[in-house]
Amino acid sequence: MLCSEIDTAEDLETVLNRLKEVLNKTVYMCFSTDILHGGHISIIKKAARLGKLIVGVLSDKAVVSYRRYPLVPESERMKLFESISGVSRVVIQENLSYRENLLRYKPDFVVHGDDWVSGFQKPVRDEVVEVLASYGGKLVEFPYSKDSMYLKIQEQSRETLGMPDMRRKRLKRLLEIKPLVTAIEAHSGITGLIAENTTVYENGKAYQFDAMWVSSLCDSTAKGKPDIELVDMTSRLRTVDDIMEVTTKPIILDGDTGGLAEHFVYNVRTLERLGVSAVIIEDKTGLKKNSLFGTEVEQCQDDIDSFCAKIRAGRAARKTSDFMIIARIESLILEKGMDDALSRAFAYVSAGADGIMIHSRKKDPSEIFEFLKKFRETDKTTPVVLVPTSYNSVTEDELQKAGANIVIYANQLTRSGFPAMKNTAESILRNHRSLEADSMCMPIKDIISLIPEE
Repeated sequence: MLCSEIDTAEDLETVLNRLKEVLNKTVYMCFSTDILHGGHISIIKKAARLGKLIVGVLSDKAVVSYRRYPLVPESERMKLFESISGVSRVVIQENLSYRENLLRYKPDFVVHGDDWVSGFQKPVRDEVVEVLASYGGKLVEFPYSKDSMYLKIQEQSRETLGMPDMRRKRLKRLLEIKPLVTAIEAHSGITGLIAENTTVYENGKAYQFDAMWVSSLCDSTAKGKPDIELVDMTSRLRTVDDIMEVTTKPIILDGDTGGLAEHFVYNVRTLERLGVSAVIIEDKTGLKKNSLFGTEVEQCQDDIDSFCAKIRAGRAARKTSDFMIIARIESLILEKGMDDALSRAFAYVSAGADGIMIHSRKKDPSEIFEFLKKFRETDKTTPVVLVPTSYNSVTEDELQKAGANIVIYANQLTRSGFPAMKNTAESILRNHRSLEADSMCMPIKDIISLIPEE
């Protein structure tokens, strides 16, 4: 249109008007990447030819829920795109959904690769088409680049996230990014891969676990041992190493009572060096018994001064502030009352605990909500960890609104796995063959696909 022959003033005016229309067109693209490669630059150049290019940078919170922890924070990613020729403006896109930004900027075009025509992003694409149609915008899609070099860059990014220094600091960073961090137990390499890779897509949104909980109960159970701190730290560390070798997400370790303070300081240094993000120690002494037994078995709670001394010793031993020491309070489990639980919480925070875990074995979450309400009246910033095993009808949203920061699903993979294996074994014995058990078994090819080749 702009290359038409110009013979008259009218022709010139026509072309100038068309040029003005083109120059006033706006284009919108959204990126979640923190590493730019040739494929990104190529599509940016194509988009810039259509008009003034606005780049939406997906927020850290959205990236974490959508794919993986960002290597580069959103503020730096914005600067990255601001430096690219052809980009007129850079803005934050708070959610995976484009709706808010499209209605705010009303671009003439949205540019995207064609990789979202099917798959979990299709609802996001459908919404973009709907919003554009409401004011006359247009979606422009270019073929998605599948260069093996770009896939290698993505794999290198994943390997970086698995390095101890990168992994260790992620839990604290996640607490800054997200209102609620979720963790699920892992007790082996394969359960670590399930925790790492399981994602549920609903209405264009992605949901996944943020971290992994290495439970002494589940670790002991996997080894066929009672949960009485019989499995020593050396064995526990082998489990941690197995999980770390094949995953990248942060790890929270169940440290039981922490043992003697003199031993705890060495364990803190070891865990920190390995890249574990946090250890949770409970304020009990003597032979450990599982908290869910409550007062049915004899359990002795440590005195406040002694436990505070253990917290201070652990803090003094660590080399960085990235590693978190979280104090677990057993007052509600042992029916010592709310006042005792709160007194301990404030004392442990004063001693340097980086977080508080409050435990309950009641099916009704009312005492947990009461603790959160009263704790938050005085302390609005210290992270609070919950393990809703007994009071499992409460939702994550309800817990977050009440003041929780971390929710741990502490033993569900173990509890679901063992009944399935027992039923399969019984089926084979009952039928004297494995045919009837096939419906209970995951195809071996699907299992192998979970395991990375390198």
